[in-house]
Amino acid sequence: MADTETAEAPGEPQSRHVVYCGVCTLPPEYCEYGGTVKKCQEWLQRAQPALYQVIWSAEALEAATASLSVEAQKRAAKDAQKKAAQAEKAEQKQADRMANSVVTIKRVERNKRKFVTAVSGLEAFGLDLKKVAKEFGKKFATGSSVTKVPSGGEEIVVQGDVSDEIEEFLLEKYKDIPEDNIELVDDKKLKKAAAAAAA
Repeated sequence: MADTETAEAPGEPQSRHVVYCGVCTLPPEYCEYGGTVKKCQEWLQRAQPALYQVIWSAEALEAATASLSVEAQKRAAKDAQKKAAQAEKAEQKQADRMANSVVTIKRVERNKRKFVTAVSGLEAFGLDLKKVAKEFGKKFATGSSVTKVPSGGEEIVVQGDVSDEIEEFLLEKYKDIPEDNIELVDDKKLKKAAAAAAA
């Protein structure tokens, strides 16, 4: 009876450790089909040098294309150049968008002495608004939620006047957001300016 148990053990399914790319979250063998091939290659070379050699070394690429005809090799090289150019263009577009994006922290007066702070523009930096709202709620021990704006976007509304603290928190926690791209606005001043302009 003990012999049959040991005979069955090797036939049981074994778990397999799968490596996922830290950039595109695909297995490294499939990174070439994503839009961030260059970044994926750099990540793989740093994090998993042995796997990088298996997939992206000159010998591995030569072995993969050796069975192709001359025309197919030319097409593959042309496609690779085109993909690299597209990836570079997409990265440049993302960098430009981030450079031109502005995070607006607006203090809004609700009643005479009651304020809320509205934060908009974080999604341009690739941040999940629900997670950031939860972090704000924990950090400032207050209510924080994601609400829709009439213009079609979303913003985070935090209870209380914490505009200066939110600016410091964003600069400390999210290094991708440049200080020049954060704008503080006081809604009460806006109302007075609009009233003065209308008069």
